[in-house]
Amino acid sequence: MLRYALPTSARLMRADPVGGKVKCARCGWCCLDTQMELGEEDVEHIERLGFSREAFSVVGADSIRRLRNVGGRCFFLVKAEVRCRIYQHRPKGCAIYPVNITEDGEIVLDGGCKAARTVTKAEMDRKGAELKTLIAKIDSETISRKANPGR
Repeated sequence: MLRYALPTSARLMRADPVGGKVKCARCGWCCLDTQMELGEEDVEHIERLGFSREAFSVVGADSIRRLRNVGGRCFFLVKAEVRCRIYQHRPKGCAIYPVNITEDGEIVLDGGCKAARTVTKAEMDRKGAELKTLIAKIDSETISRKANPGR
């Protein structure tokens, strides 16, 4: 069971990664049926780009805010061009991807991502630490949202 951000059909890759900095293959895998969690900082940043939070995100039954899917794809995916409309301003979780975390805290790669094998061990460790920090912040914001509905 995964905690964060993978498409529902994702495969985990636990083997040591090889290669250099993540080299996106622009396949759109990460944008399909996304479960990408959003921190308040992400939401406010995207709102400053002119999007309303109601348009690009949803709050689940678990009170966690996530990117909205439209037709099984991330709200920001330009399907015809297989690119993100806000790539330079994408949420932190998207920048950390394909590094992910299991429910029991294991840092893993999304094996469905064509670029996963380009992640170095050092990059996986760095992004894994960033992801743990991000999840802790999102969890804290979620607790606050539950205590203050409508936020």
